[in-house]
Amino acid sequence: MVNPAANDSTNVSLGKFKVGGYAYAAPLGTALPTDSESALDPAFQIIGYLSEDGITNTTDTNTTEVKDANGTTVMKVISSYAESYKFMLIEFLRKAAAQLRYGDNAVTGADKKMTIKHQMPDDTPVSLVFEIVATGNVKDRIVIGSSTRSEFGDRQMHSSDVLGYDITVAANDMGDGVTSIEYIGIPKG
Repeated sequence: MVNPAANDSTNVSLGKFKVGGYAYAAPLGTALPTDSESALDPAFQIIGYLSEDGITNTTDTNTTEVKDANGTTVMKVISSYAESYKFMLIEFLRKAAAQLRYGDNAVTGADKKMTIKHQMPDDTPVSLVFEIVATGNVKDRIVIGSSTRSEFGDRQMHSSDVLGYDITVAANDMGDGVTSIEYIGIPKG
């Protein structure tokens, strides 16, 4: 029996992405997963490989200080919170990846044969799911119920860099101030 008050090296983990597909997008309103292992709604489609940098989850908080008449801080509280996710889609020829970058209406055609209209970015919210396999085959599923494109990285086109779509999405309020949900669990059986 493991002593819960002692360090436990089995809680230390590396995070690799699930083989066969790990980044998915679906229209806002699609049923979201509520655990780490149930099947995704069929509306979620694979958006392809991510670059070797994986995903960067950034939080932005602001605080408010309350001072007394002497200028002494008597209270400091978090006054705002925001969360974003940055990643680079490297399946440049995948239609779903191009649609996530430019918007559904800006991309026509199919994988490897598309027309992409470069225009004002589409701010239509989408749902995203990322699936990671932690050490010991523990599943880590990140669900962003409502995300909007908020920033785009520069795109270089030459023989030594992979072509891709560098995107940052804002994780919007899913209700009750929740911006994303992470489900971690050991698969049954």
